[in-house]
Amino acid sequence: MRDVYIIGTHATPFRKYPDKSFKDLARETYLGVLADAGLANGDDIELAWFGNCGMGTWGQPNVRGQVCFTPLVRDGLFPERVPMTNVEGACATASMALHGAWKDILSGQTEVSLAVGVEKTFVPDAPEKTFALFAGGIDQLDPREWLDHYAAAGETAGKPFETGPGRTVFMDTYAMQACHHMKRHGTTQRQIAVGAAKNHNNGAMNPDAQYRFEMTVEDVLADREVSYPLTRAMCAPVGDGAAAALVCSADYLAGQPAAVRDRAVRLTASAIAGGKYRDLDEPSLTRPAARKAYAMAGLGPDDIDVAEVHDATSFCEVYQVEMLGFCADGDGGRFVEAGNTMLDGCIPINTSGGLVSKGHPVGATGLSMIHELTRQLRGEAGPRQVSGARRALAENGGGVIGFEEAAVCISILERAD
Repeated sequence: MRDVYIIGTHATPFRKYPDKSFKDLARETYLGVLADAGLANGDDIELAWFGNCGMGTWGQPNVRGQVCFTPLVRDGLFPERVPMTNVEGACATASMALHGAWKDILSGQTEVSLAVGVEKTFVPDAPEKTFALFAGGIDQLDPREWLDHYAAAGETAGKPFETGPGRTVFMDTYAMQACHHMKRHGTTQRQIAVGAAKNHNNGAMNPDAQYRFEMTVEDVLADREVSYPLTRAMCAPVGDGAAAALVCSADYLAGQPAAVRDRAVRLTASAIAGGKYRDLDEPSLTRPAARKAYAMAGLGPDDIDVAEVHDATSFCEVYQVEMLGFCADGDGGRFVEAGNTMLDGCIPINTSGGLVSKGHPVGATGLSMIHELTRQLRGEAGPRQVSGARRALAENGGGVIGFEEAAVCISILERAD
């Protein structure tokens, strides 16, 4: 296979932006990724992938990327006639956009490709739009199927399925999985809280994070309950943002200035798996996706120095360290509690603050993970820097089918030098 390199990344700070439009956020992250790649304009971009989930709830269901980039074309910042593919995969959307750009380079069809993710989930004057956006991540054509599935699983999980005001159904399904893990493996609410506190403390050092305050384990446990065992501090907030990555071939990279070559990061693997209705005791789709990515990169879990995982709730970190092979099945809670995922642990996870602190603007999240890991491999992560980081992994899941995501993307990055 051809080598694929990331030469530029960018993420806007994740915030609630009632006064910024999709076009504003797209412009900000596009100009940011050009600047990071040392490019004055996008003339070398030949293909582009635009990720978004929610613009349909704002009245723009189709040609979303083309609409957002029309002003950039008009201003001479984005080249004319470049094809843009629109991507939607719920919370995995941005990673799917990167996967498409990665394949562009692998195919030899192009030398430079762009991946962008843009999202607005905060609608202060119409909160029903927020819930409509998230509702699109689960089957709306036959909801009886998943309602019956969750009801039947309640006894196994040790927690009956029930929804409540002010939260999405996803928080309830995560809570059921957490209760099942606690029942079967002895995982505790405190262990989940350890991961949440660690991520909030990491996020406090990240100027781009939506929540920038430290929390103790006791603070996390004392926060408002969302759906037991999950408290508010263990759940990702609603917010807006955008992120982007520019990828290229080895030939293109060779022609760039030393300042660009020296900061390039190799994208050694990008693997996707699809979800299904599974038994609670069956490993999730992350496992086959991770195995595929490890094989593609010629690496194993022990070779990874730093990772970002999709902690829509803090239980996800407990579970995903198992699915990614960082610890044995059932040991995730104890693994996190022992400090293994802290900045100085054996596998630092969510140095950005994770979704619970950094934020989770759905269609931008995956590329924000890539942005953080690229900074780590370049040695540009400031107080969050993992010493000697050479290889990184991102796990980004989206949508829900039963008790797992509809899709998960695993990306592996490696320092180019």
